[in-house]
Amino acid sequence: MIVDAQSVKNTDTAGKKVSGIKRHIVVDTQGLPHAVAVTMAEVTDRKGALQALEHCRPSLGKIQSLLCDSGYTGEPFAEGVREILGKLVTVQIAKRSELHTFAVIPSVEW
Repeated sequence: MIVDAQSVKNTDTAGKKVSGIKRHIVVDTQGLPHAVAVTMAEVTDRKGALQALEHCRPSLGKIQSLLCDSGYTGEPFAEGVREILGKLVTVQIAKRSELHTFAVIPSVEW
């Protein structure tokens, strides 16, 4: 599975410091969504992803690996994923290519 987030600006701030929302989505390798959470823009990518995984936990029982970008780095996030999906799930952080061209890049396992 692959996880990422997208921020969407909102013109109506309603007195809040951060305007907008953030969509957190977990997709399979074919791009089909399996978990989604919509939060306020100030929610971190890590926290939003954990909310999406928790909300859709019953349908995510067969996940073996979660691929993320560097916004999800850290053992607390990896441990949160394992608490939700099981101790055997690995969290892999994909590093950006220095050339900014399309290429298969190695990942770091947590």
